[in-house]
Amino acid sequence: MSSDPPIQQPDPVLEQLVAYLDGELDAEESALVEQRLSDDVSFRQRLQQLEQTWDLLDHLPRSHVRGTFTQTTVEMIAVKAEDDFKQQRSDGTVRRTVGWMAATAFALVAAIAGYLIVERAVTADNRQLLKDLPVIENYDVYLHADSIDFLLQLEREGLFTEELSDDEVAETL
Repeated sequence: MSSDPPIQQPDPVLEQLVAYLDGELDAEESALVEQRLSDDVSFRQRLQQLEQTWDLLDHLPRSHVRGTFTQTTVEMIAVKAEDDFKQQRSDGTVRRTVGWMAATAFALVAAIAGYLIVERAVTADNRQLLKDLPVIENYDVYLHADSIDFLLQLEREGLFTEELSDDEVAETL
């Protein structure tokens, strides 16, 4: 629930009487109010209450303002407007800076990811060659083998255990 007081609807009778007292009604509207005043006692009483209130206001002390009141008020408004403008400009600068930084970071991440993908694709053949290096180094020996059974027997005896690990392959690139 809201703690705000409920909004009161304006009283059209009160508004009409205030406008009558202030002389804001045209001749036709004034004539209608005067006709109602002569016919309606409660309407006449409301007018009298308003006149008494207006009369009491005349007895209140008047406050006097210095001649510089208008000037200082306008200066305060100008200072406030300038502060608001600086704040908006500062907020815009911060937003633009953050935007540029985000765009730069995105471009940097994209560039690094692109480099890594291309580097991996380009060096894939070389990595395979490095994995096959023990076979390539002994290619001449394998040419003299009579059958695959002979090579399998050599492998069982541990002659082909000197293969390169992935780390060693990466070092040779």
